[in-house]
Amino acid sequence: MNKLKIPAAPSIRRLPSYLNLIRQAHAENYEFISGTFIANELHLEPIQVRKDLAITGIVGKPKCGYPVVPLITAIEHFLGWDAKKNVVVVGAGNLSTALTGYQEFRHHGLNFVAAFDNDPKKIGGTIHNVPIFSLDEMCVKVKEFEAQIAVLTVPSSSAQDSADRVVASGIKAIWNFTNTKLKLPDDVTCQQEDLTSGYAMLCVMMGENNPKRTKE
Repeated sequence: MNKLKIPAAPSIRRLPSYLNLIRQAHAENYEFISGTFIANELHLEPIQVRKDLAITGIVGKPKCGYPVVPLITAIEHFLGWDAKKNVVVVGAGNLSTALTGYQEFRHHGLNFVAAFDNDPKKIGGTIHNVPIFSLDEMCVKVKEFEAQIAVLTVPSSSAQDSADRVVASGIKAIWNFTNTKLKLPDDVTCQQEDLTSGYAMLCVMMGENNPKRTKE
């Protein structure tokens, strides 16, 4: 897949919310759904919703809206969620346990096949039926399981070394849950996740909604 242009990123981040709403409409036997309805439910502008959906290639029908089933298919295909992707997780701690146990990922084609760690007490065990191997076995196991994505959940001090191992194994896509900015080859795609960003936004919104807060 070609690298996405930055302007498309916000639209892509909104598509999963659209998809959840559209799937709900499908469950309630709706044949069509309008961009205005989606916008009202998600507190967005209708024109923004239409622009976001346009990147998937689907076209709505005047006075009817978008056909629900084709719309679901279009979004899933655009996001690549209609194809299974084998995933390994590096670091078998609390975060990896939570991620591998999140069943919703399965509906998006994410298939955890292996975990890696350097703790002898963890190696040979499992997390949510995902086998844990030594980091030294990564190159062999990645090829064996035909893994396409690596999820990095190690301590920040080990992030770069772990990423180097991932790259050496042949994986070209890293989902980085550490706070380390990784140095990677140009042909390796990396998505950095900062779990504190959402919490920061929540705290600010709480403050804005608090009438007792003193604004400077």
